[in-house]
Amino acid sequence: MATTTSTPAGHDAVGGGRPRLVASDLDGTLLGPGGVASPRTLAMIAACRAAGVHVVFVTGRPVVWLDPVAEQTGHTGAAICANGALVYDAGRREVLSATTVAPADVLEAAARLRRRLDGITVALETLEGFRKEPDYVARYDWGRDRDRGDLATLLDPDPGVVKMLVRRETGTVEELLAVAREELEGLVHPTHSGPESPMVEISALGVSKAAALAAHAASLGVAQEDVVAFGDMPNDVEMLRWAGRGFAMTGGHPEAVAAADAAAPPSAEDGVAQVVEALLAR
Repeated sequence: MATTTSTPAGHDAVGGGRPRLVASDLDGTLLGPGGVASPRTLAMIAACRAAGVHVVFVTGRPVVWLDPVAEQTGHTGAAICANGALVYDAGRREVLSATTVAPADVLEAAARLRRRLDGITVALETLEGFRKEPDYVARYDWGRDRDRGDLATLLDPDPGVVKMLVRRETGTVEELLAVAREELEGLVHPTHSGPESPMVEISALGVSKAAALAAHAASLGVAQEDVVAFGDMPNDVEMLRWAGRGFAMTGGHPEAVAAADAAAPPSAEDGVAQVVEALLAR
């Protein structure tokens, strides 16, 4: 894992004034150890709200894992979930829009990967809940959403797949992602959000955090140059490149670091809050 260096508040490397929209990834970025928002982070979110600056959570998490964070932070605005496939109103707990992967594309993606690699298992995050092949080892307990079966059965009728999860218990996630990018180019969009699990996340072609954020910012009348974004993983790369100012967290994935304009201090040191505090003071 690469480590970057930054100024104490991580903000001197880029110019610009106060942002109109702050977009932040959650895990490893806005949230500290244990997935908890610190008092300083909570104060920063409140300061943005008081200043009329939009805050948008932009995460790979499914909606079901967004609600606890919204409750913890008091966030009632927009959240972009599932790497951009879902736009969610955290206050009303309502999905505003969804972009799904066609069942035929799910089946084709699985077939292509299995032709290259053994041990591939698949799960699906859908509009109807979590579904998985029998051999898929889930990282977390999904509660009641435990539909199991072969992939064709899980897709009939179409449950609205917002994200396809592909695991391989041997090898690294970087190796798996490299194969997925090669084999699935032009079909779907693969990425990953954490090195601790050998899992690649696959969305419909054209879906990304950046695409969803761009559309949401436009709906608010916020220009690209007035958006500040924070992230730490490959699934944040497009967003960091698109935003007027993109900050990668110190210690973040090399792809995120390369895509960003500057570094923010690590999440354990309230890096997002440090940078935003400085920007709000301008």
